[in-house]
Amino acid sequence: MRKVCLAFLLCGAFAVPAQADVIGDVGQHLNQVGAQIGHVGKKIDENLGALFGFLKPSAPDEALAPIAATPAVRLPETLDYQETQAPRLAAVDVRLPQVAAALPAPRAEKGSKFFYCVEYARMLSGLNIFGDARHWWARAKGLYERARQPAKDAVMVFTGTSKLRRGHVAVVSHIVSSREIRVEQANWLNRGEINHSTPVIDVSEKNDWSKVRVWHTPTGTFGSVYAVSGFILQPVQRLARAD
Repeated sequence: MRKVCLAFLLCGAFAVPAQADVIGDVGQHLNQVGAQIGHVGKKIDENLGALFGFLKPSAPDEALAPIAATPAVRLPETLDYQETQAPRLAAVDVRLPQVAAALPAPRAEKGSKFFYCVEYARMLSGLNIFGDARHWWARAKGLYERARQPAKDAVMVFTGTSKLRRGHVAVVSHIVSSREIRVEQANWLNRGEINHSTPVIDVSEKNDWSKVRVWHTPTGTFGSVYAVSGFILQPVQRLARAD
């Protein structure tokens, strides 16, 4: 037993110097780490000091004149408001001017046969009215619509007079204005000819087309005044009555 204890003591005696060396090395390393930590802490203190110095408000410059405080501006609780309207601009007509389509020039031609005015008007209009032209206005009653103002494709009926004994009929081809139309007609000069795009003007006092003047193609002028009964339009639609 004594031998064992002696051996243990000898081993411990040899081990102590080794442990002391290890502890010494650890202490040296700790000192170095502490020195580095102290250096880092010093740098942090310097940086924080510089930052606080930058953020600290600087003393006012005595050379500069003090700035007067801006007086507070308060809006009134209620404002007097008066509604105003923007000035109206005058309306400007920006539409392009309407250019009337060119109408064919009046002309006369000789047909394949001698045409009477009623025959030619019936062929163009499709109206089933027969007899002299002076009877067409009365015979159209109840069969076709009649009007006092011209309409395209309507038949204009001239009143029979001493100067125009059998009357006359012509078919409206164009409405030029409230006072002028163009017609297609035959035998106006009593020669069986066909007259195309013949101008007819209203010369009545009330613009009711009761008096007209017709273009005279040979002389290029408007002729005498003639009386007109009216214009025959489309057929009247009748309903069959059940017995």
